[in-house]
Amino acid sequence: MAKEFKLTSIRLAELEQELHYLKTTRELEVAEHLKEARSFGDLSENSEYDEAKNEQAQLYGRIAEVENILAHAVIIDDEEDEHEELSGRVGLGCTVKVHDMEADEDETEIYAIVGSQEANPAQGLISDDSPFGRAMLGKTVGDIVDVEAPIGMLRFEILSVERSS
Repeated sequence: MAKEFKLTSIRLAELEQELHYLKTTRELEVAEHLKEARSFGDLSENSEYDEAKNEQAQLYGRIAEVENILAHAVIIDDEEDEHEELSGRVGLGCTVKVHDMEADEDETEIYAIVGSQEANPAQGLISDDSPFGRAMLGKTVGDIVDVEAPIGMLRFEILSVERSS
């Protein structure tokens, strides 16, 4: 069975838009670049042609990747997430405010729990497949959560759970 990709409807639309751009505008740009490089003569010693072929391969690789994600996408059900909010449980699409109990000060952090295709830890978007995401799923406000990380065991208290907008 193929891997499922959990996506929000917003991320799905972004990927569909990217795929359309790659298959239309970008593909024409790469084809033109390839055509221009071919006109420079001997292909065996033509670095522009090699570069254009690599660019074309990267484009087709990205198109295949996006098509695979879209073919196996599982949309995060907004209704299900609303029920998660009502129950106060952490789920996909939720924003979680946590207190780092290992920090010396009252350090709080805010994270959005998202599917793996949307994850960007630098922006506070944490995958549900990550150790932190897995530890948080299903927990409620007030729970103390232990997260096994490469640097050791981390402990967080959940301060709030909200539905991401």
